[in-house]
Amino acid sequence: MTDVMLNSAISMITTPGIPMYSSLILIALTALLSLKDILSASKIWNKHLNNSFNNAIVPLLFSFIAIIVFKVAAII
Repeated sequence: MTDVMLNSAISMITTPGIPMYSSLILIALTALLSLKDILSASKIWNKHLNNSFNNAIVPLLFSFIAIIVFKVAAII
């Protein structure tokens, strides 16, 4: 009986895994957006490079939005 109560208490205190990596996601998203902005002004920019950056940025953007939702839900 105490194991069940302990597991319930631990799960109520800890948050799911996404906020644990929030700083890494924020750094990677900032770096990729900065590189995309810098490279878009250069002459090596093409649609394939744009697609590659978009494929890396979109999942990080969704993760960033999920982090914001988790942080706001933790406050409320």
